[in-house]
Amino acid sequence: MAVRVAYFDFTCCEGCQIEMTNFGDAAFLELLNHVEVVEFREAMSEKTTEPIDIAFIEGSFSRESDRKRLEEIRERASIVIAYGACAATGGINALKNHQGDYKKAVYGKDSEMPHLDSMCARGVDAAIKVDYKIHGCPMDKNEFVRVVSHLLHGKEPVIPDYPVCVECKQNETVCRYQLGDHCLGQVARAGCGAPCPADGIPCEACRGFVSNPNEEALEKVLIENGGLSAERAKYKSRMFAANHRSDAVKE
Repeated sequence: MAVRVAYFDFTCCEGCQIEMTNFGDAAFLELLNHVEVVEFREAMSEKTTEPIDIAFIEGSFSRESDRKRLEEIRERASIVIAYGACAATGGINALKNHQGDYKKAVYGKDSEMPHLDSMCARGVDAAIKVDYKIHGCPMDKNEFVRVVSHLLHGKEPVIPDYPVCVECKQNETVCRYQLGDHCLGQVARAGCGAPCPADGIPCEACRGFVSNPNEEALEKVLIENGGLSAERAKYKSRMFAANHRSDAVKE
């Protein structure tokens, strides 16, 4: 009997769902032989209120009105996986937590309209219990296939909690700092295979931070070796790791 899976979205661009529709390689197509997709807004119109085996949730928790829907999903699902940076950590949406009256800045006179009411953006685990997180913006397809495959085979998925620098070393990628550039790889969570530094692009920590990151050392390296100003170095990691930083805003 196929495993019943469903995809749900909250505050996000739905880029991770779109990434799912781009998966055309053999490994992903093979997964479809073992799962039954019963809800997936980007690819099908059908919906279900029945119990599901695995619920994949995309998007951050940024409206109190979404709590009930999240709780209903949690009640129906045997396993809940937050996939993508927004669902896992709040992602880039969490930038607004530091922007003051962001609604007025974006929507002007329409900012008080009820459907625009929101709060600090957080990962969905701020509302419900999450069993696993697949990080990244967008999430990495190889990690997605690996996590789901492990679950289907009764294995416990391993979610990396070491820095991207480890993967750069494994790939024999020249460090961005040696090339006079900056990078957040020393505190960024690995698991993506470090493609950005390999392509000459500094890591932006789209998978968030590792546990217990040394933010002070990061700022020092960004200034002394990366050539950033003290002001830029202080906030450089905020784009994707706003909720992982020591100055994270909590409501």
